[in-house]
Amino acid sequence: MTHQTAASLRTVHLRSSSAAATRDLGASLAAVARAGDRLWLLGPLGAGKTQLAKGFGDGLGVPDEITSPSFTLMHEHEGRLPLFHLDLYRLAGSADAVAGGMLDEREDAGVTLIEWADRLDPALDADHLVVWLHPEDDEVRAIELAAATDSRYGAYLDAAQAWALARER
Repeated sequence: MTHQTAASLRTVHLRSSSAAATRDLGASLAAVARAGDRLWLLGPLGAGKTQLAKGFGDGLGVPDEITSPSFTLMHEHEGRLPLFHLDLYRLAGSADAVAGGMLDEREDAGVTLIEWADRLDPALDADHLVVWLHPEDDEVRAIELAAATDSRYGAYLDAAQAWALARER
Protein backbone atom coordinates (compact mmCIF):
# COMPACT_ATOMS: atom_id res chain seq x y z
CA MET A 1 0.00 0.00 0.00
CA THR A 2 1.09 3.53 -0.59
CA HIS A 3 1.10 6.22 2.03
CA GLN A 4 -1.66 8.07 0.14
CA THR A 5 -5.15 8.11 1.58
CA ALA A 6 -7.90 6.40 -0.41
CA ALA A 7 -9.59 9.77 -0.97
CA SER A 8 -6.54 11.13 -2.80
CA LEU A 9 -6.15 8.12 -5.10
CA ARG A 10 -7.55 7.39 -8.53
CA THR A 11 -7.97 3.65 -8.98
CA VAL A 12 -8.69 1.44 -11.99
CA HIS A 13 -9.84 -2.18 -11.55
CA LEU A 14 -9.20 -4.74 -14.32
CA ARG A 15 -9.24 -8.47 -14.95
CA SER A 16 -6.70 -10.40 -16.97
CA SER A 17 -7.72 -13.82 -18.24
CA SER A 18 -4.20 -15.12 -19.05
CA ALA A 19 -0.48 -14.49 -18.86
CA ALA A 20 -0.68 -13.26 -22.48
CA ALA A 21 -3.37 -10.75 -21.51
CA THR A 22 -1.25 -9.53 -18.59
CA ARG A 23 1.70 -9.04 -20.98
CA ASP A 24 -0.62 -7.18 -23.37
CA LEU A 25 -1.66 -4.86 -20.53
CA GLY A 26 2.01 -4.23 -19.78
CA ALA A 27 2.64 -3.27 -23.42
CA SER A 28 -0.35 -0.90 -23.33
CA LEU A 29 1.02 0.78 -20.22
CA ALA A 30 4.49 1.13 -21.77
CA ALA A 31 2.97 3.11 -24.65
CA VAL A 32 2.48 6.07 -22.29
CA ALA A 33 5.74 5.68 -20.34
CA ARG A 34 7.95 8.70 -19.76
CA ALA A 35 11.42 9.12 -18.35
CA GLY A 36 11.39 9.14 -14.57
CA ASP A 37 8.26 6.98 -14.18
CA ARG A 38 8.24 4.43 -11.36
CA LEU A 39 5.82 1.52 -11.15
CA TRP A 40 5.40 -0.54 -8.00
CA LEU A 41 4.37 -4.11 -8.87
CA LEU A 42 2.75 -5.82 -5.91
CA GLY A 43 1.22 -9.24 -5.36
CA PRO A 44 2.10 -12.68 -4.04
CA LEU A 45 4.50 -15.11 -5.70
CA GLY A 46 3.10 -16.16 -9.07
CA ALA A 47 0.71 -13.19 -9.32
CA GLY A 48 2.00 -12.08 -12.73
CA LYS A 49 4.37 -9.24 -11.85
CA THR A 50 7.08 -10.52 -14.19
CA GLN A 51 4.52 -11.20 -16.94
CA LEU A 52 3.45 -7.54 -16.73
CA ALA A 53 7.13 -6.53 -16.85
CA LYS A 54 7.68 -8.71 -19.95
CA GLY A 55 4.84 -6.94 -21.74
CA PHE A 56 6.10 -3.56 -20.58
CA GLY A 57 9.50 -4.35 -22.04
CA ASP A 58 7.87 -5.39 -25.33
CA GLY A 59 5.95 -2.12 -25.36
CA LEU A 60 9.19 -0.18 -24.90
CA GLY A 61 10.83 -2.11 -27.74
CA VAL A 62 13.30 -3.92 -25.48
CA PRO A 63 14.91 -6.53 -27.75
CA ASP A 64 16.10 -8.92 -25.04
CA GLU A 65 13.94 -11.21 -22.93
CA ILE A 66 12.66 -9.78 -19.68
CA THR A 67 13.18 -12.26 -16.85
CA SER A 68 12.71 -12.00 -13.11
CA PRO A 69 15.69 -10.29 -11.48
CA SER A 70 15.18 -12.24 -8.26
CA PHE A 71 18.80 -13.31 -7.97
CA THR A 72 20.52 -10.31 -9.56
CA LEU A 73 18.07 -7.83 -7.96
CA MET A 74 18.11 -5.45 -10.97
CA HIS A 75 18.20 -5.80 -14.74
CA GLU A 76 18.78 -2.86 -17.07
CA HIS A 77 17.35 -2.98 -20.60
CA GLU A 78 17.57 -0.60 -23.56
CA GLY A 79 14.43 0.34 -25.47
CA ARG A 80 12.55 3.52 -26.37
CA LEU A 81 13.42 4.43 -22.78
CA PRO A 82 15.86 2.59 -20.53
CA LEU A 83 14.02 0.03 -18.41
CA PHE A 84 15.21 -0.68 -14.87
CA HIS A 85 13.54 -3.85 -13.56
CA LEU A 86 14.08 -4.44 -9.84
CA ASP A 87 13.02 -7.32 -7.62
CA LEU A 88 13.17 -6.57 -3.89
CA TYR A 89 11.89 -9.97 -2.73
CA ARG A 90 15.21 -10.96 -1.16
CA LEU A 91 15.79 -7.61 0.56
CA ALA A 92 14.96 -6.84 4.16
CA GLY A 93 13.93 -3.26 3.45
CA SER A 94 14.73 0.15 2.06
CA ALA A 95 18.22 0.28 3.55
CA ASP A 96 19.24 -2.78 1.51
CA ALA A 97 17.90 -1.22 -1.71
CA VAL A 98 19.74 2.04 -1.13
CA ALA A 99 22.97 0.35 -0.01
CA GLY A 100 22.85 -1.90 -3.07
CA GLY A 101 22.66 1.13 -5.40
CA MET A 102 19.29 0.04 -6.75
CA LEU A 103 17.65 3.45 -6.33
CA ASP A 104 19.63 6.25 -7.89
CA GLU A 105 19.53 9.14 -10.35
CA ARG A 106 20.25 6.89 -13.38
CA GLU A 107 16.63 5.78 -13.20
CA ASP A 108 15.45 9.33 -13.92
CA ALA A 109 16.38 8.73 -17.58
CA GLY A 110 14.13 5.69 -17.90
CA VAL A 111 11.25 3.75 -16.38
CA THR A 112 11.67 1.73 -13.21
CA LEU A 113 9.53 -1.34 -12.50
CA ILE A 114 9.88 -2.54 -8.91
CA GLU A 115 8.59 -5.99 -7.99
CA TRP A 116 7.93 -6.41 -4.26
CA ALA A 117 8.07 -2.63 -3.84
CA ASP A 118 6.16 -2.91 -0.58
CA ARG A 119 9.59 -3.54 0.97
CA LEU A 120 10.41 0.13 0.34
CA ASP A 121 9.65 2.96 2.70
CA PRO A 122 7.08 5.03 0.74
CA ALA A 123 8.96 8.19 1.72
CA LEU A 124 11.86 7.03 -0.51
CA ASP A 125 9.60 6.82 -3.54
CA ALA A 126 6.56 9.00 -2.86
CA ASP A 127 5.37 9.50 -6.45
CA HIS A 128 4.68 6.23 -8.27
CA LEU A 129 2.00 4.12 -9.89
CA VAL A 130 0.94 1.08 -7.85
CA VAL A 131 -0.09 -2.07 -9.72
CA TRP A 132 -1.55 -4.82 -7.52
CA LEU A 133 -1.98 -8.25 -9.09
CA HIS A 134 -4.31 -10.63 -7.27
CA PRO A 135 -4.51 -14.25 -8.53
CA GLU A 136 -8.06 -15.57 -8.67
CA ASP A 137 -7.08 -18.94 -10.17
CA ASP A 138 -4.29 -20.39 -12.35
CA GLU A 139 -4.90 -17.88 -15.16
CA VAL A 140 -7.24 -15.08 -14.04
CA ARG A 141 -5.87 -12.03 -12.27
CA ALA A 142 -7.66 -9.11 -10.70
CA ILE A 143 -5.45 -6.09 -11.32
CA GLU A 144 -5.75 -2.76 -9.57
CA LEU A 145 -3.82 0.34 -10.59
CA ALA A 146 -3.69 3.37 -8.32
CA ALA A 147 -1.97 6.73 -8.29
CA ALA A 148 -2.42 10.01 -6.50
CA THR A 149 -5.03 12.09 -8.29
CA ASP A 150 -2.56 14.92 -8.75
CA SER A 151 0.35 12.73 -9.91
CA ARG A 152 1.97 12.27 -13.30
CA TYR A 153 0.45 8.78 -13.67
CA GLY A 154 -3.01 9.62 -15.01
CA ALA A 155 -1.97 8.54 -18.52
CA TYR A 156 -1.30 5.02 -17.21
CA LEU A 157 -4.75 4.83 -15.64
CA ASP A 158 -6.31 6.06 -18.89
CA ALA A 159 -4.32 3.47 -20.88
CA ALA A 160 -5.45 0.72 -18.49
CA GLN A 161 -9.09 1.73 -18.92
CA ALA A 162 -8.69 1.81 -22.72
CA TRP A 163 -7.09 -1.67 -22.60
CA ALA A 164 -10.04 -3.02 -20.61
CA LEU A 165 -12.58 -1.47 -23.00
CA ALA A 166 -10.79 -2.89 -26.04
CA ARG A 167 -10.87 -6.38 -24.50
CA GLU A 168 -14.62 -6.14 -23.87
CA ARG A 169 -15.34 -5.68 -27.58
